[in-house]
Amino acid sequence: MPAERFDFPNARGERLSALLDLPVGAPRAYALFAHCFTCGKDIHAAKRIAAGLTALGIAVLRFDFTGLGSSEGEFANTTFSSNIGDLVAAADHMREQGRAPALLIGHSLGGAAILAAAESIPEARAVVTIAAPFDPAHVTHQFREHVDTIRDAGELEVSLGGRPFRIRREFLDDIQTQKQVERIKTLRKALLVFHSPTDATVGIENATAIFVAARHPKSFVSLAGADHLLSGKADAAYVANVVAAWAERYLDVPISPDQVEASPDEVTVTETRQGKFQQTIRAGRHVLTADEPVAQGGADSGPNPYDLVLAGLGACTSMTLRLYADGKGLPLERVSVALKHSRIHAADCENCETKEGKVDRIDRVLTLTGNLDTDQRKRLLEIADKCPVHRTLTSEIDIRTTEAG
Repeated sequence: MPAERFDFPNARGERLSALLDLPVGAPRAYALFAHCFTCGKDIHAAKRIAAGLTALGIAVLRFDFTGLGSSEGEFANTTFSSNIGDLVAAADHMREQGRAPALLIGHSLGGAAILAAAESIPEARAVVTIAAPFDPAHVTHQFREHVDTIRDAGELEVSLGGRPFRIRREFLDDIQTQKQVERIKTLRKALLVFHSPTDATVGIENATAIFVAARHPKSFVSLAGADHLLSGKADAAYVANVVAAWAERYLDVPISPDQVEASPDEVTVTETRQGKFQQTIRAGRHVLTADEPVAQGGADSGPNPYDLVLAGLGACTSMTLRLYADGKGLPLERVSVALKHSRIHAADCENCETKEGKVDRIDRVLTLTGNLDTDQRKRLLEIADKCPVHRTLTSEIDIRTTEAG
């Protein structure tokens, strides 16, 4: 995906390292992303969510807070208030460039910071928190056994995530003074709260407290099975897709010509330039991602082209069987279709006209659930071969390729 790297100054004049991930074509909106405590802009969750949003036309600015990653300054000198200041400075810089953020996204303590900074970013119309604590002081749970020592000694080096960080008394004092409840109650922006019920770092009760304190419009989405850092690729991709769909209602931004929905009878495919093979597929108002596996030089960010072909055949097969069964009153409860593509020697194919070289084979296995007798099951297997996509794949196809004028 195309990106811009640059620095911008915080309130102390220290240079903060930033990365603006851009979509193909003009952005529909700009988002500002705040990473988790002691993390950085390049944490997997931030990168994957940014990739998902840019594929859907939303540019994302992510940066390293003071003293982290490639940013200047000392982490020991930072506080929750300085994190808020860094976010406001980032928004100010975006505004100066004509790219004021309409969407604010924060992960973990970054979510708490986004909630606090939102009042100082008037252009922002919507706020998203991911695994965020209700009270910023929750972060002290990560080094609870050292809190008294930090207060007595003034500062202490602690290990967080296997890395050393120096925490000072000023950080503890600052985080205790935050009026987060009042900020959430007076947010006056649309709010979307993501949280996993099994988050072992920041409990789900934090999401409940944020949601209850906020005024409408507000929404909650459960990240069932996800961990705190959204380590699974599918979890981050899911967040990006939901955020993009949810934000449409609130951002009120124009759609650029290259992002207009494809007509109902047309599919458009465009390179994202993220990695070597990633593609954005638009079918009407639906957006998909295609890619190749890592072993083939891709990023495995979506199904490969043959996966999509098999998916089309499988979906058509299942739909065709459902229409037939309902029309005939058959007790078919559920259909499942498993498909696999391979290349085999033509000589091994009894029904193929081609007898030399190799031919494509698709193995399709149906699981038909329901109180069906033998004749009904046999008939459903016959009907599977009559689905429109099956007929297309097994008939002569005329594909014409031209260049857009």
